[in-house]
Amino acid sequence: MPEPTEDLIRPGWSMEPLGHNPFNAATGGIWRVRRDTDTAILKIATPNRRDDHPAHWATSADPTHWNYWRREVLAYRTGLAAQAYSTAGIRAPVLLDAVDRADGSVALWLEDVRGRAGMECSPEQLGEFGYRLGVAHSSWLGRETEPAWLSRDWLRAYTTSRPVPQTPRWDHPVAVQTWSADLRDGLRTLWERRYDVLAATDALPRTLGHHDVWPMNLIVDQGGPVLLDWTFVGPGPIGEDAANLILDTFFDGLVDVDLLDDVVTEVSAGYQRGLAPAVDAGTVRRAVLLGAAAKYFWLAPGMLAALDRDNPNRSQQYDRRDDLATFDGRRKVLELLVRWFRAALD
Repeated sequence: MPEPTEDLIRPGWSMEPLGHNPFNAATGGIWRVRRDTDTAILKIATPNRRDDHPAHWATSADPTHWNYWRREVLAYRTGLAAQAYSTAGIRAPVLLDAVDRADGSVALWLEDVRGRAGMECSPEQLGEFGYRLGVAHSSWLGRETEPAWLSRDWLRAYTTSRPVPQTPRWDHPVAVQTWSADLRDGLRTLWERRYDVLAATDALPRTLGHHDVWPMNLIVDQGGPVLLDWTFVGPGPIGEDAANLILDTFFDGLVDVDLLDDVVTEVSAGYQRGLAPAVDAGTVRRAVLLGAAAKYFWLAPGMLAALDRDNPNRSQQYDRRDDLATFDGRRKVLELLVRWFRAALD
């Protein structure tokens, strides 16, 4: 998307593009803008008016849709983003201004939060955030989740919309070279039982989920953790956000996978402590296992399908490794996912 200029950027200001998911049609771009006396983050929320996005990242005008394009704008304008997890000391960037533009998009001017990026946090620091996340989720147990524009059944809607063939090619040479037969069998079973997994998550205690908790959306400043990107916020099962924090720290090769066991230990313990005594430890543990399986049952089949497609957009992805390095680099995380799936449905 071209840089916005005439209606938003004054003479003398400069713009620095920031990394984000370029495939999601809901985001028209994110920049750090150096203004006259300060810096601010400019994020453009866009309706689905462009044809250069994958179909599975299309937005919707339906307020309950998993990718409703105005949801983050409303989360900031109503104060929900600021207040949702505030009792746990988790905040959102301060909304400086929201500008309705002539082309139908909305420009969000947000606080430029400076601090330790999530990818630079230690396992212990991620565990502390996991504790706060548990406290935040505890505060929403048993509460009605209004307003109507929150995402509904986000986990099922998102995961079942991924572009995955019904019969993944589990014997693809790249998979055979990098994944053991047991891992491939476990991933196949997870895919075949995906609806059992989703049904099991339906029986878990419900909370208000962020649905995109991973280190790229986390900054820790002097006041504590700041959680970015409230595009998907809505009710969901406990466990999903914590599971995603654990697994998605490592999937894209941005953090050393040798830290996986430590992150599992710290985040799991912190999240359980945060939800106690409202939810017993056994239920919380099972919720994390199920949340992981429900969020990522599609990933391995999706990786296999991508092997047979040209990928001209690799430079725009978070994970820029080649196919062989990606399959090998994700192996340890996928082995954990399979162990968790088997334990959750035993």
